[in-house]
Amino acid sequence: QVALVESGGGLVQAGGSLRLSCAASGRTSRMYSMGWFRQAPGKGRAFVAGIRDLMTNYADSGNGRFTISRDNATNTVFLQMNNLKLEDTAVYYCVADRGRFGIREIDWDYWGRGTRVTVSS
Repeated sequence: QVALVESGGGLVQAGGSLRLSCAASGRTSRMYSMGWFRQAPGKGRAFVAGIRDLMTNYADSGNGRFTISRDNATNTVFLQMNNLKLEDTAVYYCVADRGRFGIREIDWDYWGRGTRVTVSS
């Protein structure tokens, strides 16, 4: 099993930046894919970004503004979010999977509890 704990959410003004972190513990491995989803108020969960080895993948919503990175030594994944917009307001979930690297919820076996990001005008 893998446990994921997110941190770094909070309130930020539009145009600002936040860096989310997710620490993985348990049966972690460099072969794991890791990533981020988000759920905006009243909407379903949506893929944000993923990383596996040297590969990264981004949803169009964050492309150019968000950067995902990973520290394999500490089993931590980061999401640097710049130029935040009101529509980025959401609960952000860290995800991990042993073998898959997709953009659907069903492609990810492990989920954190989420960290809330609120962007104000």
